[in-house]
Amino acid sequence: MHTVKKFFLAVAMLAAAGCATITQGTTDALLIETTPEDAQVQVSSGQSCVSTPCAIELPKKEAVTVKISKDGCTSREVNVLSTASTSGGAALAGNILVGGIIGLGVDAASGASRELTPNPVQVTLDC
Repeated sequence: MHTVKKFFLAVAMLAAAGCATITQGTTDALLIETTPEDAQVQVSSGQSCVSTPCAIELPKKEAVTVKISKDGCTSREVNVLSTASTSGGAALAGNILVGGIIGLGVDAASGASRELTPNPVQVTLDC
């Protein structure tokens, strides 16, 4: 009987976590590439980098605006959206087999089933 309790406890723990949350995480590195290089980047959520190319770790569930500037060039803004992930098939299958509705809910709430689009952000500045 003790083994049965352990089994159900293990199943409950697996159901409490979404498969995408485990396999894909809740953040992603947003890559920013510019022509010319060495531009400054400011993200609406507060992160920045001083010189492109660069990568900024962002939550997958939040859309942001990326402002790119360089002395002598016209600044550009790019809207980065949080969209449904196109690579979450395995995580969805795992939720169906193990996590069920709870796993799907965890993935949706955490943003693990989302991705940042576009990624990478590629911008040509007018200088």
